[in-house]
Amino acid sequence: MSNLLSREEFPRVLIVSGPVLDRSTGTGITLSNLFAGWPPDRLSQLYLEDREPGPGIGGTFRRFVLENAPVEHHVLRLWHRIRRHPTSGTVGPEVEQPAVAPLPGPLRARLRIQLRAFFDLSPIRVPHDVRAWLRAQRPEVIYTTIGSIRVMRLAVVAAEECRVPLVPHFMDDWPSTLYAQGQVLGLPRLAVRAGVGETLRHSSYGMGISGPMAREYERRYRLPFAAFGNCVNAAEFAAPDASPDLEQDRPVVELVYVGGLHLDRWRSLRRVCDAVGLLAARDVPVRLTVHAPTADLVHYGDAFAGLSAVRLGRSLDSAEVGAVLRRSDVLVHVESFAAEHRRYTRYSLSTKIPQYLAAGRPVLGFGPAELASMAHIGAARAGVVVGVDDPTALATELSRLCTDRALRDRLGGQGLAYAVRHHRADQVAARFAEVLREAAGRPTGLPPAHRRRLQAAEVSRG
Repeated sequence: MSNLLSREEFPRVLIVSGPVLDRSTGTGITLSNLFAGWPPDRLSQLYLEDREPGPGIGGTFRRFVLENAPVEHHVLRLWHRIRRHPTSGTVGPEVEQPAVAPLPGPLRARLRIQLRAFFDLSPIRVPHDVRAWLRAQRPEVIYTTIGSIRVMRLAVVAAEECRVPLVPHFMDDWPSTLYAQGQVLGLPRLAVRAGVGETLRHSSYGMGISGPMAREYERRYRLPFAAFGNCVNAAEFAAPDASPDLEQDRPVVELVYVGGLHLDRWRSLRRVCDAVGLLAARDVPVRLTVHAPTADLVHYGDAFAGLSAVRLGRSLDSAEVGAVLRRSDVLVHVESFAAEHRRYTRYSLSTKIPQYLAAGRPVLGFGPAELASMAHIGAARAGVVVGVDDPTALATELSRLCTDRALRDRLGGQGLAYAVRHHRADQVAARFAEVLREAAGRPTGLPPAHRRRLQAAEVSRG
């Protein structure tokens, strides 16, 4: 990117977000790639996550510590004390204390959801030293991934302290779905609406993770929006003339899934596994390897145990993903068909989709056709999308991919060409910097008439 923009063309940016710049999460990977090559003296971040920035990432960083959310801090301290010493004062320290009996699984999950909403809603304090640090960064624009009430509040404080515009980057359609189940008597949902309005009042520009999201949010919020998702370093692209089959006489068609199993993705992936087993039973030489985060394998791994022609691979470090993708024959992407997840992911573009396309391998997409991720595979002409929950259609399309090498070659080549045009990190990151520079010079806020219409629409969506 440095050969496309001079140092002076990069605005001074302060990032306010939950995740820190590193490569351990999807959002962290996306941010690290978008800000790769940014002059370190023009980049700073205030973040919530309890971890350090990733290696090799330049900039000035400060963590917003949990003590600045006093309700959550003290409740968690009390809870940990109770778990360690449930009968404190009745037995001596030399006696092993019994642990608090665990709650039943469903009840524990509901309690966790309510607590998450309660903590997000609870007050925060922004100490004088944090405010002084924000001003000392002298940003020209504040970029924020928001996604929670707490981060919205922090972003607004930063904008007011530094007197510069915000640029919110929406990764999912959480303004429509966050706390929509009435958690904590509906109060967090009201706070989300108020927080989005206050964030937009301080914003001069917006970003969406996909083209469909940017278009919808521009219509919804009447601010200019641009689409920015994950991008891929040029070194991670497959060679244009490389065959998708690295081993010409390989006896098995290797399918690979890389990604999370949460948001009910494991159910859709299990459907794909069943289709793979059906083909293997018909003597089609095929095998699927699943690479998921360690925590997801612990929670959902049993759903894939003992399946024919399916194996659970190890969790991959982000630096390993590209090589694993390029060694495959077909890449698998899934999304949930459940209504609540469809609404949340409808405008989302998975972090791995650009990586899949850059690998030059055909993609089997299985998930609702209206989702942005499935539409992206179709727009790139990079694979086959089964957009309905139909096991027969899934088995048919999978069979076609596994038995037609010419089809795999053509789809993989088309996806690679699309990724070169749309997902190369140097080009995407340069355009990203240009949009932030433009945002730094724009006026903030929504027109009053539209702000009233937006508030009325939020109430009706209720």
